[in-house]
Order: sequence, then structure tokens, then C-alpha cells
Amino acid sequence: MKLGIPRERREGERRVAATPDTVRQLAGLGLEVLVETGAGDGAGHADQEYQKAGATVVPELDIAALDILAHVRPLDPHTAASLKRGTVTVGLASPSSELPAVQALTDNGVTSFALELVPRISRAQSMDALTSQALVAGYRCVLEAAIRLPRFFPLYMTAAGTVPPARVLVLGAGVAGLQAIGTAKRLGARVFANDIRPASADEVASMGGTFIRLDLETAEAAGGYARQLSSDAGTRQRQLLAPHVAQSDVLITTAAVPGRPAPLLVTREMVQGMRPGSVVIDLAAESGGNVEGSVPGQDIPIPTADGTGHITLVGLKDPASAMASDASRLYAKNVANLLALLVRADDGAGTLNLDFDDEVVAGACLTHDGVVRHQPTAELLAARARSAAEPATASARQEGAL
Repeated sequence: MKLGIPRERREGERRVAATPDTVRQLAGLGLEVLVETGAGDGAGHADQEYQKAGATVVPELDIAALDILAHVRPLDPHTAASLKRGTVTVGLASPSSELPAVQALTDNGVTSFALELVPRISRAQSMDALTSQALVAGYRCVLEAAIRLPRFFPLYMTAAGTVPPARVLVLGAGVAGLQAIGTAKRLGARVFANDIRPASADEVASMGGTFIRLDLETAEAAGGYARQLSSDAGTRQRQLLAPHVAQSDVLITTAAVPGRPAPLLVTREMVQGMRPGSVVIDLAAESGGNVEGSVPGQDIPIPTADGTGHITLVGLKDPASAMASDASRLYAKNVANLLALLVRADDGAGTLNLDFDDEVVAGACLTHDGVVRHQPTAELLAARARSAAEPATASARQEGAL
């Protein structure tokens, strides 16, 4: 079977779905690996490295001739529609925000596996791309803050005087948040954190941070994810966080709720209460933003409440892609490990073995044989279809009345 590794075409994306190391692993499954020219350039892997690992480098992938397509960014509808029926795709899919592509995959009879849907169980940890990429993003966001902050992170005691350490506040203590806490702590900052999941307190402490306890309802969903707070609880949360935000030199927000826009944690007024020169890094900017007014890929100066200076609000974009080498190293292993579950290698031919009785295979599958298997996405598509049909129905009724 032919497995294709494309050159990612979305602007700013430098990661790749396979490295020379994972090509060897994939070839060991009996797959013929085809790598598009330049696919690994952004991650530091030349075409020659792929060839030495056993891949065939081609100027352009013939999408319609592939049996399996491994990718990083969600497929666009045109690419999805170009795949032959029965093709298997593995990669990030962002199903809730990429409904036209999901519809194209369904209409074309493509079996797609979304790495966001991999169950959070012990056996599937090696396939969990959300975790691996959040690790990279959490590290990167602290570096972005340190570059912009006009002062040191660590404590310095010098003959000329003492420089106090920076105070860093991290909101959201998932994988990205915990990595941000650990990185900021290693840089010497005093680190504080908050999360609406009670189990996070011990995890924050294990990374060297101080957990901020708020008088709020707990909000933990299945799989250890956070769930959306009610409107009143969200308002109360912001009120309780405001004084902690105001005391911080750096604020990093990482909160996300799967399948929903990022929750608003920090208002513009809260940002304006920070000291001049402070930095705010919104890691959730691409999914709606935890901070009011953040824009993906932009640094926005926010004037302080007293007008004496400004705070820099940074909407991070593609943080994992900015560290493409290690991000690709981890992501490619996630892809290869999932494919090892989908491909039977004992016959030496690399044939597909889609066992939907396996909870990992079933959980990660987005579409199969013309059906959307992920129920929340199926419901979104159905709602989209109803919405599109309503104007036509109303028009028909109007014409009938005439």
C-alpha cells in the first residue's frame, strides 16, 4: 500500500507528518512511503534523508493513487474530494471548525482518523498528538514572553543592587500550562497558576508553581478535560482572578474546551490593570482567545488604566510549528504509532486492519464508509444542513403563497 507524506501548504506551517526515523518504522509495516519534495525542509529534514531511510521522494503526490495519507493540518475540501474511496487519512482534523472538509471526506467514502479524537487512555498515550504538540506550545509561549518582557525572569543579587524575579501567572494547567509553569520556573520566575479542575493543584505544585484557589464550582469533564463554566461562574471567575492578573509581570493563558471556542478568562479591563511593560501571551488565540481582543499572530499594545504605559498582548499563532524540528519528531511518532494499530504487518504486505472493536480505532475514527462516526461532528453537520435548507423552504412557502 502507498502511504503519502505531503508538503504542508498552509501558510506558516513547518511541521511534517513523518521524519526519516518514522519512515523506517512505516516501511517496516510493509508500506511504500512516498514523500513530497521539500516536505521536511521546515523541520530540518532534507529529501536525501528520507531516501536513505527507504522512502521514495516525488515532486508532487498523486493524491488519487494513495491508499493512506498522513498529514499535519486539516485537509481542505478539494484535497478530501480528490482521494479515492476507501483511502485512509491520519492527521489533525479540527472537525468542529472544518465541516466542509468533513463533508467531503464523508461524501467520498474516505476513512479518516482525527488525532484530536484519540482516547485519553494509557494505551493510546503514544498516539496523543494533542498532548505532544501542547508540550511544545507550552514551552514556546514562555520563551515568547521572556523575549518581550523588559526585565529578567530570575532573581539577581549584584553589587549594584538586587533584581527581583518576575511574577508569572498561568491560567489553565493542562499539558501546555504545566509545561509553561515548568519552563518559567526553570528560568527563575515566581510562578502562580489556576485551573478550574481541582486535581490540577498537585500537578501545578509538582512543576514548582503555586496554585491559586478560587471560590468557584469545579468543572472537569470526561477524560480529564475542563468543561465550560456557566455564564455566572465565568463572570465570578474573572472577578476573582483580576487582582492576581494585576500583580503579574507575565500572564499566560492556555485554557481550552474540546470542540468549543476557548473560554474568555481575561477582559481588556483586567489587562489594563497590569503594570506598564507587562506581557500577556494568549495560547488560545487561534480558537477564539482566552483574552479579550487577542488576535492570532499579532502583538497588540494595550494602554494601562492610568495611561502611564502599555501592556503587550500577544496572540500566539502556530506555536508548535515555530519549533518544527522537535514538534515534528513527536507528531510523526504519534502518526506512526496509530498507523501501527491500523496496518497488519505480519504478512509483509502492509494490509489495512481496521478493528472498530478496538476503542482507540473506534474513538479516533472521524468518518468511515460514508458515515460520520464522531457523534458531535455528525450533529454539527446535521445542524448545518438544516440551516442551509431553511432559506430554501421559506422561499418555497413564499412562492406558494403568491
